[in-house]
Formats: sequence, C-alpha cells, structure tokens
Amino acid sequence: MTIHANNPSLKSWVEVSEKSDFPIQNLPFGIFKTQMLTPRVGVAIGEKILDLYELHKAGFISKYDFEESIFNNNSLNDLMALGKDKCRKLRDRLSELLSIDCEELKESVHRGKVLVNMKEASMLMPVRVGDYTDFYSSIDHATNVGVMFRDPANALLPNWKHMPVGYHGRASSIVVSGTNIHRPKGQTRVDETQPPIFEPSKRLDFELEVAFIVGKSTNIGDAISTAQADDYIFGLVLFNDLSARDIQQWEYVPLGPFLGKNFGSVISPWVVTLDALEPYRVAGYEQNPEVLPYLQYEGNKNYDIKLEVEIKPEGGEGKIVSESNFKYMYWNMNQQLAHHTVNGCNVNIGDMMASGTISGPEPHEFGSMLEIAWKGTKPVQMPDGTERKFLNDHDFCIIRGHAEKDGIRIGFGDCITKILPAK
Repeated sequence: MTIHANNPSLKSWVEVSEKSDFPIQNLPFGIFKTQMLTPRVGVAIGEKILDLYELHKAGFISKYDFEESIFNNNSLNDLMALGKDKCRKLRDRLSELLSIDCEELKESVHRGKVLVNMKEASMLMPVRVGDYTDFYSSIDHATNVGVMFRDPANALLPNWKHMPVGYHGRASSIVVSGTNIHRPKGQTRVDETQPPIFEPSKRLDFELEVAFIVGKSTNIGDAISTAQADDYIFGLVLFNDLSARDIQQWEYVPLGPFLGKNFGSVISPWVVTLDALEPYRVAGYEQNPEVLPYLQYEGNKNYDIKLEVEIKPEGGEGKIVSESNFKYMYWNMNQQLAHHTVNGCNVNIGDMMASGTISGPEPHEFGSMLEIAWKGTKPVQMPDGTERKFLNDHDFCIIRGHAEKDGIRIGFGDCITKILPAK
C-alpha cells in the first residue's frame, strides 16, 4: 500500500525545523481552541495548526463531501467514524495542499485564516474515550516487577507468555497534556503487623506507555483478528499511566488495580495516525512458547518509536530518567486487540488501549520509577542535589516520543503533567 503523504521527499512551504515533531509526513490530528476560536479539528505542521474547519469552509476539501460538523467538533470521533480510507484521502489532500510544489493554499487569501500559531492555541482532549483498557505487555517490565515482588526464578506468572494480560480501567480520568494531577489519597499498609492507614500516596510513580485509539466499532459477539486489527486502529498517543504504588500494593489482591490507578492518566494531544507510522514497523520479540492460533500474526507489527521521560522540579533543571522504545513490546497492538475481542467483546470508536509500562532490557530503558530506583533502593540524583525515589509534589513529568528514519522525524508532541499536593 502506497501512502502518498508519507513520501520522504516531500517538503512543505510551512516552515518546519529539523527537530520538529510535525513535518509534512506526519500531519497528526487534534482538537484545539483559541481565545477567538471555538473547539475544532486541527492538524499539526511545524509550529502551526491547520484549521480544518476553516479549510473546509474555504472549499479546499469540498470534493470529499465532508459534513461541516465533522471539523466544527470537540472530538475526533466523528472524523474517525468515516473510516480509514476517507481519512487517508483527507491526509493525502492536506499533504498536497501543504507541499512546497503546490500554490493552491500557499497563494490563497485564506492562508492566514486557516493557519494558527500553536503558541496561541490550547489543546483539548482529542477523543471521547468511552472505554479504556490497560495491558501489561512489556516482558522486561513484567520480569522486573516479578523479580521485585515475587520469586526471581519465576518472575513471570504462568499465563504471561500465553496471552496479553490486561484490565479494564477508568476512562473518565484520562486527561490531556498540561492537566495537573493532585497526589491521590487512599489506604496503605506500611507495617504488615498493623491495620492499614489512610494517607496521601508516598510512592507516586509515572508509567511510560503508548496507547492506541480504536477508529472502527464492532458488534457484540464479533471478534477482530490480528490480520484485521490495523483497520481498527486509527492512531497512537503517548500515555502516562500515573500509579500510586503504595495504594496499589495493598489493594490489588484479588481484583487488581483500583484507587492506585484511576485518579489520572495523561495523554499527548496529537493523534499520530497508524498510516504515518507505517515506515517505522519493525519485528517484535520472538514469542516462545508458540502462541495460540488466534494470536498468531504475519509481518512486522512493532514500531521503532524512541521514548523518554524527564522529571523537572518546578523552577529547576530537569533530568532524563528513562530512554526506552516502543519496539520492546512482547505483545503487539494487533494481538492485544485480537485478544480483547476474541470472546465477543465489542469495541467502540474512541476506545483507548494502553500498552502497559514499556521497559527495555537495560536499566536506563526502564519505564517507571519503581524500576529505575529499584523499589526505592537506588535513588535518582537530580541536578539540584535532591534525589527521587518516586515523584515529588510540584514535579513536572514530561514524556516525549518520536520515530526517525531517512531524515524524517515523526513525533507526538510532549505529554506533560505537574504533580500537585493532595487536596
């Protein structure tokens, strides 16, 4: 399949810096507003946002018969519902209009109205998330946690290599980058000989994740195969699944995470389409033992996306504490979606499914403070002389990610949250 918008030789008449996350080959979708503009659909290009509502009104994409309400909208759900073929044609058309060889928009009187400075815009939640599932699909992360809390010789539970383990999480507390999160409170049990106490979490952690967004619904009773999954995945966002480790440790038996996880998860604002990431597919881990037939797949289903996490104290110098990669997933997105639906569970447009913490094999590639500081025994030294075992109040946690090949960098924009004291 040839995707014209991915052509690495394309250049845009819109200025795009070398280190920008948003070259003409990306064109991710998001929802923005300004002091003068109501929420609407936009596309990132360099330091600008292409206003698709104004672009549609000016007639530049009229041949595709889009309803005006698709773009004058506070979510991408209606756009995704049109299907990947129509969205692909739209992205190709936008690529054409922004190309340096095309003067149609460049020389138009509408140019100033359809391009908005990013600095003047506020980014909103890009999708209405109806349901959220969190997986546990990084073998290095699962092994690290198993070594810390269970028998090191049997770090992985017996089911782990046979299916993508996951749980249904809280969708209402998924928020967009720039949203501050208060330190959560809950029950903890510091001393096993004493009753639990109620207090703010002392072990607030980030989890470095990537989430995919479902762009096509199914009916209850239907299943999605690994071969069909690409048609159902619209795009990806960075995902910070904040976790209160002390609350989680006390509550998780027998039903898994609850208050330790549901207080806030933060996503990057731009949805990078699966189409834009097509050139960055790579082979995944060899899966041994062989998985059951419904989880088997053909081709490269992992993606080479470099990831990093920075912790930055308020008013101070930050430090990169993790450098991982999305290619380290043992279970890929196609397998996750196939497993999720194999029992007839229906999915809806806007559903979000997160990878679980992404850790690589080396210590600098670990995707959580639980691992980086190894349960608090190896504190991270910060530039200001303080140390971190977990996140402090007033810390900024910043996740970044990009894929790079043939001189083309496809990025997500920053996923930022500030930790506020408990209410």
